[in-house]
Amino acid sequence: MRAVVVGAGSWGTAFACLLRDNGHEVTLAARDPDQVEAMAATRRNPRYAREADLTSIGAATIAEAPFSETDLVVVAVPSRVFGEVVGALPGSAPVLSLTKGLDPATGERLSTLVRERQVAVLSGPNIADEIVRGLPAAAVIASDDLALAVRLQLAVHSTIFRVYVNDDVVGVELCAAAKNVIALAAGGADGLGLGDNGKAALVARGLAEMRRLAEVAGARPDTFAGLAGMGDLIVTCWAPTGRNRRAGELIAQGVSPEEAQAQIGMVVEGLTTAPVLRDLSRRLGIELPISEGVCAVLQGVPLTSLVEQLMRREPTTE
Repeated sequence: MRAVVVGAGSWGTAFACLLRDNGHEVTLAARDPDQVEAMAATRRNPRYAREADLTSIGAATIAEAPFSETDLVVVAVPSRVFGEVVGALPGSAPVLSLTKGLDPATGERLSTLVRERQVAVLSGPNIADEIVRGLPAAAVIASDDLALAVRLQLAVHSTIFRVYVNDDVVGVELCAAAKNVIALAAGGADGLGLGDNGKAALVARGLAEMRRLAEVAGARPDTFAGLAGMGDLIVTCWAPTGRNRRAGELIAQGVSPEEAQAQIGMVVEGLTTAPVLRDLSRRLGIELPISEGVCAVLQGVPLTSLVEQLMRREPTTE
């Protein structure tokens, strides 16, 4: 299969390597010509996943990538530009989205922005640097077209990257977006030194929020016990290198959200998604106290006040 991976960040770079290692012809496309030139010359990404060996992977700017000749377009760009990028894609090849978030402009799931072509989404506990190092991982591919999901499963599945399929696109996408917001809160718990009991309780209630939201939106309950739900939430909230967890930790220690993202040096999707998720929940009439609290902290409310507020909520059934 011929594939173009749009977005040469950590995850796009790692996924290009997965495809290459499965025998596919891969082009890694980036916006910046200087980054493309460096990848072509050194077979390394100068900015992200620097340890990844890009031998046999083509490098091109997005404007020059061979979209008309490809069988698959993989999109791994920040949620804030996802709609712009997919709207400008030439050709008609299916799109596989790796982006975890919601469209900030409309609040819509990202797959709904893909027009007039087949689309699937991939999610799961996929820390890019571990995948580059060849450590085992798993993911789920979801699509309304189950035949497409199975075709992509066979193209990506390997002995180090196990792939499952389902048709719950709504559940997979909403889990992928919401878990980043919960990870900001989990990082805040780390930054305040609240302990493992408090953090585990926070993450468990965060999973309940994710399930509450997505079920109202038409998702399946079992998605939340799977890789896109519990699996991705766990790794995002505990991995030391997780961007959202680390951003929450820095914010708890007094760093502004803008400075936290600058220190991390990569996009922190939870910072973009939190207000979009809050607004979506309000439109659906769903109560998401952790997500609401994260937004309040991002607007300047002290994190200690949020913790006290959550602990003072009325007792209820689980």
